[in-house]
Amino acid sequence: MDMVQRQQTKKARLSARDWADAALAAIGEGGGLAAVAVEPLAARLGATKGSFYWHFGNREALIEAALARWVEADTEEIITAVETEPDPERRLRRLFTEITKPATADPLEVSLLASTDHPQVAAALRQVTERRIGYLAGLFTELGFAGDEARRRGLMAYSFYLGHTQLGHAVPSALPVREEFPAYLEATMDALLRRE
Repeated sequence: MDMVQRQQTKKARLSARDWADAALAAIGEGGGLAAVAVEPLAARLGATKGSFYWHFGNREALIEAALARWVEADTEEIITAVETEPDPERRLRRLFTEITKPATADPLEVSLLASTDHPQVAAALRQVTERRIGYLAGLFTELGFAGDEARRRGLMAYSFYLGHTQLGHAVPSALPVREEFPAYLEATMDALLRRE
């Protein structure tokens, strides 16, 4: 098999997930939804436009697939990973340690939050927000907080995460440096778990 045949075979092996992941990477690198364009993504993947059209009917279908992949990777996979911890307080701490690492921001999430005028993005953000707040509220319920209070604490915890993410993107110097981060996270946990 010559090199051209091998390259064509490699291109043919691209999956819809490969395209969705490439779209998410382009969005997160600062291009926003405008970066989800067939030709630049094909070049990025070393593929042809034909490969794109094999998997998707149009750009909106790719955006839908990319958003579904984001929901899976940045919400469901994280929840699944922390669920291995049986203790709800340790699960909450593990979750926040994972999602608020020092001096990091999720540029993809920030970019999507800035694109809420797009109906598909708005729907995905609504789905993710409800799932995340619901999961957090469930943890607070397991920790002994009653329904409405558990929901309020879930919302506060999620608001902390979003604020942390926005600061990490816009003004990272406002966040604690690495050696100060454990105390910052502990103070946050103390506030969320405090009982009157």
